Amino acid sequence: MSDMRDELRTMFAGLTGHDADGIWSAPGRVNLIGEHTDYSGGFVLPFAIDRRALLALGLRDDGVLRVASTFSDEVFELPVAELCAAQADGRLGGWSAYPLGVAWALGEFGADLDAVPGVDLLIDSNVPVGAGLSSSAAIESAVAIALDEVWRLGLSRQTLALVGQRAENDVVGAPTGIMDQSASLLSRPDAAVFLDCLSLESEIVPLGFADAGLAVLVIDTGVMHAHSTGGYRERRESCEAGAAALGVAMLREVGVDELDRARRILDDVTFRRVRHVVTENQRVLDTVKLLRSEGPAAIGELLDASHRSLRDDFEVSVPELDLAVDTAIGNGAIGARMTGGGFGGSAIALVPVDTVSRVQVAVDGAFAEHGFGAPETFVVRPSDGAHREP
Repeated sequence: MSDMRDELRTMFAGLTGHDADGIWSAPGRVNLIGEHTDYSGGFVLPFAIDRRALLALGLRDDGVLRVASTFSDEVFELPVAELCAAQADGRLGGWSAYPLGVAWALGEFGADLDAVPGVDLLIDSNVPVGAGLSSSAAIESAVAIALDEVWRLGLSRQTLALVGQRAENDVVGAPTGIMDQSASLLSRPDAAVFLDCLSLESEIVPLGFADAGLAVLVIDTGVMHAHSTGGYRERRESCEAGAAALGVAMLREVGVDELDRARRILDDVTFRRVRHVVTENQRVLDTVKLLRSEGPAAIGELLDASHRSLRDDFEVSVPELDLAVDTAIGNGAIGARMTGGGFGGSAIALVPVDTVSRVQVAVDGAFAEHGFGAPETFVVRPSDGAHREP
């Protein structure tokens, strides 16, 4: 990370002609369990990973917001005071929609965009894009904490998560919930964030993977996904329709014991979407209970059950994800599941440390045998949330 910081400072100075006033970073995340529950007011259990987005920021004296990145030749700039008009006119697009969308959303949460100073922003990231590890939330969260500090807004981490979600929903156009930004902003090392997406109350739950001799292996299938495309939106709309048919505001209000009634009322597809959300909420609660009482070695079956539900009831898995999960379990993982919104992206496997290499080799071989592109596999560690770098 120190090399990334140094390189970013050098690039920033070369781009702007002056040194950065600071470096901020925010992590991607793995969702241990609790998928497609956040926008139904449910429970989630993500943790930050040791892959991060970095942001170099320098103040300007002309009121202009300029955004550049290490992964694009494009540079976007406009006066901060024009953000609202640019959003209304649909001018905030492409990759710049993430940082510019956060700046706009801060205005929606009380920042006086006519009075704050301009800034230069340069973004770098080693969070894989399209892998289901929330590369977008990492960028949004880094921008949010940086602008909150230099614009002296004094917003809470919970509010900054809402800022990132507003940017994602209204500017990027992805109908995501609050989980990703909350994980990026609230996480602590060696712990997960147990988040109630209805009340936004959160608790830090120790994970203890290393002490238990376990590692979290990410299997990036290489199948790109995008939350702003139709499948994700259709699943959300199906959940909303199911809640309305059951007479509740959100599926959070439906318990497992009410699924028999739901089966009688709903068509088959809507029922299966509802069943996933209801049972997934219970799996999150059960996982938290087991982590606290027995430790991480006890949660494997819950991870497996989550994947089956996502595959069969919510239908957001793909053959590559199913193969990754099945191969990992067949070669020593105590549990595995797809993570993220689905339709591609990554799976995670909870693996004994001395079995990691065997699982990696087996997954590589299985993908080759099935004619799939080579996956990327790597271990992630539960890490700290967004912060200003030294």
